[in-house]
Amino acid sequence: MSLPNGYAINSAPLDESEDIETLIESDAVPPQCCSARLNLAFLMFLGFSVVYGLRVNLSVAMVAMVNSTDPEPSQNSTVINACPMPAGSENTSDPFLQPKGIPQYPWDSETQGWLLGAFFFGYLCTQIPGGYLSGHYGGSIFLGLGVLGTAALTVLTPLAARMGSYWLFALRALEGFGEGVTYPAMMSMWARWAPPLERSRLMTMSGSGGSFGAFVALPLTGYICQTLGWPAVFYLCGGAGFLWAVFWFAFVSNDPLTHRRISKEERDYIIKSIGPQGTGHGWSVPVMPMLLSVPLWAIIITQMCSNWSYYTLLTSLPTYMNDIMHFDIKSNGFLSALPYLGAWLFSTLSGITADSLLERKVFSITVVRKLFTLVGLLSAAAFLVAVSFAGCSHILTVTFLTLSTTMGGATAAGVYMNQIDIAPRYAGLLLGITNTFGTIPGILAPIATGYFTEDRTLEGWKRVFWVAAGINVAGALVFTVFSSGKIQPWAGAEEAGAKAEKDRSKSNST
Repeated sequence: MSLPNGYAINSAPLDESEDIETLIESDAVPPQCCSARLNLAFLMFLGFSVVYGLRVNLSVAMVAMVNSTDPEPSQNSTVINACPMPAGSENTSDPFLQPKGIPQYPWDSETQGWLLGAFFFGYLCTQIPGGYLSGHYGGSIFLGLGVLGTAALTVLTPLAARMGSYWLFALRALEGFGEGVTYPAMMSMWARWAPPLERSRLMTMSGSGGSFGAFVALPLTGYICQTLGWPAVFYLCGGAGFLWAVFWFAFVSNDPLTHRRISKEERDYIIKSIGPQGTGHGWSVPVMPMLLSVPLWAIIITQMCSNWSYYTLLTSLPTYMNDIMHFDIKSNGFLSALPYLGAWLFSTLSGITADSLLERKVFSITVVRKLFTLVGLLSAAAFLVAVSFAGCSHILTVTFLTLSTTMGGATAAGVYMNQIDIAPRYAGLLLGITNTFGTIPGILAPIATGYFTEDRTLEGWKRVFWVAAGINVAGALVFTVFSSGKIQPWAGAEEAGAKAEKDRSKSNST
């Protein structure tokens, strides 16, 4: 099926400013409904929902696990600039009482910051190896084992907490180590599965499972903590990971060629539309050209800046809702989750809109990625600043925090999609590289938040929001100036085709 100007519906959009290859035309596009590629996106969506549930459950459970945010508060740190209790709430000294027999621990705010950041110490270690290996072997086994391994370790959380904060830190780091392969594996799989003009919607649908998982896990964790006790959170979340793994290993394949239930029409469409870029990258990769690639560094820096505010809210928002807003634990979980409902919906909508703009050739790939990144980062920064001016207004604070994370979801169709634009064959490895750097804020942000908010005052949290907003703006400027949607010379289809031809010649000669 052709569009005006003679382009196939599954060919990449071209303009005078872009040097992107026209992909092989296909006469018909098989419907997405009930297709193998849509089923894959749905299973990935569920997988990342579980992954983020496993990641964020400690953020809410932490409020119930400690018997005091600061077991020995100093005279100078008592309720200066503290906000009043929400209207209609009970003025109890400890609204987070646990069922009888459930232990609580005397961890101060600094210890809590380290425990919340521990996950990311392990998470950054496996991003690049996971991307490299999934790009060579295929991503299904790595994504499946990443979720399954994290689920198994999550079940051990209550035991580690009883043994001490150092053991819990080590366990959370191991969870991050196992989960680090999941997003690079996803990107490697979509490099083989996603037709160019369906990339944004398929990848944002699957990746938005993270926001949906946070939305479900945060209030559910609060409810479970208060009714069953905080250890039940980790047992139930771990069990969900085991259940998901059964379906994943039963129904998923690395690529269309090895899928047992895909139709011939869909398989041919995917393979033809992606072309030689849908093959594995082999053992050798162009390391030096990657290191010298300005568009790649633009993605790295921008992703680090974007993740600072995202991880700040992901790990510390329940503490803010507790210490400053004084919401009870059930309300805390629900209100902390609202921003991620917005991010899930908005990121999915952004992916559909981005594909529509590309299909209609309204903008080039470069312009689309820059546009969605700018909208996401600048609007998120503006609402974070607004939070700092909301003071003790519970309604305005929740509204601005929700809008900040919601608008930030637009970057899912911007910077987070860009590595598959500039190097489809190396997309998994590139995501491993960018996510490794992007994980550094996951370590530093909760630690910095712990230092900024040591006295538990509104002024300390204002500094947290202003720093996050400023870093967002810096990322938007870098991406606007230095990013690109072109396939880079070191990852071009000609190189891939030449290498494939060379491999075939070797095989024939032997």
